[in-house]
Amino acid sequence: MPLQPSPEPSREWPDRSLLALLSPPARRELLGAGTEVRYGAGAVLLTEGARDRHVLLLMSGLAKVTATVENGQASLLAVRVAGDTVGEMAALDGAPRSATVTACGPLTARVMQPAALNELMVRRPEVAMALTRMVADRLRWANRRRLEFRGYPVKVRMARLLVELAERYGRQDADGVVVGCRLTQPEIAALTGAAETTIHKGLRELREEGLLETGYRTTAIRDLPRLRKLADLAG
Repeated sequence: MPLQPSPEPSREWPDRSLLALLSPPARRELLGAGTEVRYGAGAVLLTEGARDRHVLLLMSGLAKVTATVENGQASLLAVRVAGDTVGEMAALDGAPRSATVTACGPLTARVMQPAALNELMVRRPEVAMALTRMVADRLRWANRRRLEFRGYPVKVRMARLLVELAERYGRQDADGVVVGCRLTQPEIAALTGAAETTIHKGLRELREEGLLETGYRTTAIRDLPRLRKLADLAG
């Protein structure tokens, strides 16, 4: 029996998220799929190596995607936000989970089983195309990170990461842009390919220069135009 669409929340979804890529009818149908679940801060949504295959469509909050490297340490791969899916690779290919997904704070999602997702993609090819486009965008992001490791010094790589997090996941306040997901220094090091000591020094310099402010679970960009200039980004 086809899934019944639910009313679409009155909101804007982040650019390049799956929900932002869909037309209103397809988006309403996807939003009506599955069952709503809520997670607290620090809750593990998906576990690396697990054989479960459900997909989570994030409705609110932020999540970190991490994987274990050869030395046993967890390395941050990405941040996911409302409108994104997590767990779609296992649903599509049946392989074990390739990463662990953890809630950065309170988070709401819809749980969808593989059969329901496949049925929806057959009935709505637009959903399959948007999912493919989203996966391709993530691959381009990962490739760009690898190129930046070779082409820019650490401080510039860190500035480029912070600009992207602010523009994709930030919210404006009176003094700048707040990124709701606080990344630890080891996580920033993993995303920029740098040593933790170098990241510590770079963050301190950005704070002293008035570009950045860090607090409990938050990172605030106080001068985004200047940070973009430091990051060697146009505009």
